[in-house]
Amino acid sequence: MEWLSYVSYFLGGAFLANAVPHFVSGMTGRAFQSPFAKPPGKGLSSSTVNVLWGSFNIAVGYVLIVRVGAFDLHDTSDALAAGLGTLFMAIMMSRVFGELHGGNSPG
Repeated sequence: MEWLSYVSYFLGGAFLANAVPHFVSGMTGRAFQSPFAKPPGKGLSSSTVNVLWGSFNIAVGYVLIVRVGAFDLHDTSDALAAGLGTLFMAIMMSRVFGELHGGNSPG
């Protein structure tokens, strides 16, 4: 059953990474893409919606990392699972948001 903990840590890292752009954009008062925009993920949502969405992602990330299994930051495999989830989501977001904001231009 330990592999389920690693899956949970991976997903928790992904949720925490997803929280960052939404929460920061909302805190700075900027509109940003969210699943609640029209069209979803491409249109802009208000800064308040993004703060709420970012907070939700933080809460889910916390539950998946801290409340599932026995996460130990000193255990390399636990930290690696969460770190890989964070890296995976960060790369995915860079590609999606890069298309919308010009960040995926060649070289």
